[in-house]
Amino acid sequence: MCCSGFLKMMMFIFNGGIFVAGATILGLGVWVKVDSGSLLGILENVADAQSGLSMLSSVSYLLIAVGAVLLVIGFLGCCGAVRESRCMLLTFFSIVLIIFIIEVAGAVVLLVFRGFAEDLLQSLEEEVGTNIEQNYGKDDSVTSIWDATMEELKCCGYKNYTDFDGSPFNTAQGGNVYPATCCNSTSSMDTCSERDAQISAVDGCFHRLLQLIEDNAVIIAAVALGIVALEIAAMVVSMVLYKDIGNKA
Repeated sequence: MCCSGFLKMMMFIFNGGIFVAGATILGLGVWVKVDSGSLLGILENVADAQSGLSMLSSVSYLLIAVGAVLLVIGFLGCCGAVRESRCMLLTFFSIVLIIFIIEVAGAVVLLVFRGFAEDLLQSLEEEVGTNIEQNYGKDDSVTSIWDATMEELKCCGYKNYTDFDGSPFNTAQGGNVYPATCCNSTSSMDTCSERDAQISAVDGCFHRLLQLIEDNAVIIAAVALGIVALEIAAMVVSMVLYKDIGNKA
């Protein structure tokens, strides 16, 4: 009885961790989905963007799906332990095993994706630059998305401030005015001139976004390792409980 009670407690701990992790991933996926001010929104407006861009925009759906599955797993494991249901425990073990295999494959893809993201974003430089030159300052949707992205990432243009040369915004101001984010906070001028933008040398959003992807990849990998450890422990405990319940019967 003591051993059985300890195993049930361990199931609660393991599945509680899986449940919390699932809720976190689900929340992250929802946030990514509703964040219309991200650079992904800009890239979706580029007519010549590569088909591989769909992989970036589908990340939110993947996170939501994984989070929802982890929530179900956590709930199923707890109920199986409390009700001492061999069917639920076996189902729990099977689902966790499948998810474990998928996560291992996903970790490998994530490591490869880091290099893929850099190549993809680099290849979009010309198309995004043309989009800025033609639409920034004329198309309200493109302008607002760029403004929100540059403000959030503290960047200027896709590559640098020269991306705005010849844009409707730039030409309307006499060809010597750039978005305020292209000048750093130390600039004393009310408007951001070409000279101020050159001196400020604010990084382009390409470099900032790439760094953001790399930083998040490390965080996601660390979280995934923690989840994998919990899942392995949960599978072991669930099988021990499964066998213990079978012996009682």
